[in-house]
Amino acid sequence: MIRAFVVGHPIAHSRSPLIHGHWLAEHGIDGRYERIDVAPEAFPAFLAGLRANGFAGGNVTIPHKEAAFGLVESLTPRAERIGAVNTLFFDGSERLCGDNTDAPGFVAHLDQSLGLGWTERGGGTALVLGAGGAARAIVVGLLERGLSRVWVANRTPARAEALVALDPTRVEGVAWHDLPDAMARTRLLVNTTSLGMVGHPPLALDLLPLPEDAAVADIVYAPLETPLLAAARARGLPAVDGLGMLLHQAVPGFARWFRTTPGVTPALRARIVADLAPA
Repeated sequence: MIRAFVVGHPIAHSRSPLIHGHWLAEHGIDGRYERIDVAPEAFPAFLAGLRANGFAGGNVTIPHKEAAFGLVESLTPRAERIGAVNTLFFDGSERLCGDNTDAPGFVAHLDQSLGLGWTERGGGTALVLGAGGAARAIVVGLLERGLSRVWVANRTPARAEALVALDPTRVEGVAWHDLPDAMARTRLLVNTTSLGMVGHPPLALDLLPLPEDAAVADIVYAPLETPLLAAARARGLPAVDGLGMLLHQAVPGFARWFRTTPGVTPALRARIVADLAPA
């Protein structure tokens, strides 16, 4: 039996076991995907014992992504650029390797939701709200996809400048009070902040400056329909929820551990949506 896991602290909220369990059953694979709670002080020892405990690899979530970055023996170029690891695997020489699949997961969700031509809108321009770890992964994904310009707006400008350093020729910081002007020039607006999430205030943003052919994405998936996405639909703009990123980022890890590339299907999405529904 092939074993994989998701590790975090706390971890009870993770939907990863549902996602991977669905794929294991769908493909008839003799495997198991486990949810493991590990406190930060015990995380280095947990990683050191992965192979001895029979794991092929696993996912890493809060608060261990940065710690994993510093503890693995090898990093993919993407993980090195993002500065955080969410996927662990062993290479052919049994080294513990770290990857970050948030970037390709976000882009794959856009491809599925908007069609492959979304990068051509407005010459390929995006405005990212927020400058945390998720924003950094998304900016890397957009740059890898070939966008010509990515603006980053954050209430703390210094954090936005850290993302500008990823590619100063294509990434530019934007002051929060200058958002209307930046929105008028962008064709993809992405919210990476927690605003709009259950238990948080909504993102107060007037979408009127966005061009008529713009799209709006929100990485929040609880609720699926955030106030931002509702406002986008009211304007007739394509609205991309955050659940697809969660589903698509899981694909590369499953493919590495279980040697089968799964699909993000309506059946999988329906299963996770049902689990998100309040009891």
